[in-house]
Amino acid sequence: MLRSIPLARFQSMRRLALGVILALAAGVLLFCASPTGYHEFHEYVEAIGLALIAAAIVGRVWCTLYIGGRKAAEIVDLGPYSITRNPLYVFSAIGAAGVGAQTGSAVVGLAFGLLTVLAFLVVIRREEAHLSEHFGAQYAAYCARVPRFWPKLALFKDSETVTAPSKRVYATLLDGLVFVAAVPVFEAIEHLQEANVLPVLLRVI
Repeated sequence: MLRSIPLARFQSMRRLALGVILALAAGVLLFCASPTGYHEFHEYVEAIGLALIAAAIVGRVWCTLYIGGRKAAEIVDLGPYSITRNPLYVFSAIGAAGVGAQTGSAVVGLAFGLLTVLAFLVVIRREEAHLSEHFGAQYAAYCARVPRFWPKLALFKDSETVTAPSKRVYATLLDGLVFVAAVPVFEAIEHLQEANVLPVLLRVI
C-alpha cells in the first residue's frame, strides 16, 4: 500500500477556485440582467440551470461513492473515473454553470462554466504532477488511457459493488448545498432589481 498523499491542499485549492467563481457570479448578478422582453427565455435558462445544479450534486455524490477517500492510496479507474480522470471537477463545473444560469442569461451561465474549467485545469495539472510522483508507471498508464477532463463515455466500466465512508458522502452532499443556496440568493437580487432598488448596468441574453 502506498503511503498517504497530502492532497488536502489540492482540495482546498479546488474549493477556493469554485468559491471565487460563485462569488463572482453573485457580483455579476448584482448589476446584470437579461434584456427586457426576454422573460420566457430568462425563465427557461433558470430552469436549465436548476437541472445542471441537480446533475452536479448527484454526479459529485456518484464520484464520492467510488473515490471515497482512496485517491491518496490507489488509482481508482471505475465508474465516473473510467471516463474522465477528474469527474468531481467536471460536475463542479456543471454546477457552476447552473449557478451562473440563475442570472437568466445563457451567456453568463456558459461563461462561469468555462471560467471554472480553466481554474480547475490549473489545480489539476499540479495534482497530476503530485500523483505521478507517487504512483509512477501505474498513473502514467491511467493518464494514457483516460482523458484528463472531458469524459469519453465509450471507456465506461464498472464494478458490481462500491463502498464509501458515509461521512464523505454526507460531506459531499453538504458541499452541494453551496450550489443550491445560490438559487434563493439570486432570486432575491432579481426581485431587488425589478423593484429598482439595485441598478441594472448590463443586459445579456
